[in-house]
Amino acid sequence: MDTAFWALWWVWGAAALLLAILEVLVPGFVFLGFAIGAAAVALLLLAGAGFGLAPLLLVFAALSLAAWLLMRRFFALPKGQVKTFNHDIND
Repeated sequence: MDTAFWALWWVWGAAALLLAILEVLVPGFVFLGFAIGAAAVALLLLAGAGFGLAPLLLVFAALSLAAWLLMRRFFALPKGQVKTFNHDIND
């Protein structure tokens, strides 16, 4: 059975883990959305879904975008509210 590298579930799982670690180093919910998308693709492949590269990338992109939009909606500041600081941490 010829299995391509991108069709292995653990490759997507490792990518999800690396993207989650990158999110810790560079916060902003950008890499976390990609990590969620990669983890979802890993779970699909682990469940036995036999997609080609193009459908896998489409699922990854769609789920990453959906995760990012959901995080932006639930974790963003309320509309019209601006984060302000009244003191300097060096004072």
